[in-house]
Amino acid sequence: MAPPEEILDSPTGWVNRHIRRYVESDGRSGHRWHGAQTLLLTTRGRRSGKLRRTALLYRQDGDRYLLVASNGGARRHPDWYRNLTADPEVQVQVGAEKFTAKARTAGPAEKRRLWRLMAEMWPDYDRYQQRTSREIPVVILERS
Repeated sequence: MAPPEEILDSPTGWVNRHIRRYVESDGRSGHRWHGAQTLLLTTRGRRSGKLRRTALLYRQDGDRYLLVASNGGARRHPDWYRNLTADPEVQVQVGAEKFTAKARTAGPAEKRRLWRLMAEMWPDYDRYQQRTSREIPVVILERS
């Protein structure tokens, strides 16, 4: 049997520490962050082919999980978003639960409602959108 594939965690210091706490505690520490809920998203690197993990704010919409690819309002999309557009099959950890999901970007019609839900949860998303000329995507994760 082959050993499990190595997962590379975010190189950003505070995100890396958050992921480590989340994994080590099986989601008991780190699932809540500044009043919001976080999940761990693992994507496959579009160039390297390696597994990459990051922690992201999320909100549920029925059985689906919603993410915002804000990158803090930076000019370009975050790497995790660019990775999942190349390969939408992702791994997710929400608390102790782990599952495979398929990711897709919300279309314009559904995005309006979903953006409002996400901005209610994290008002900074509206500020991030004002800060950048790119359209910040809302990502929908649906269990495979």
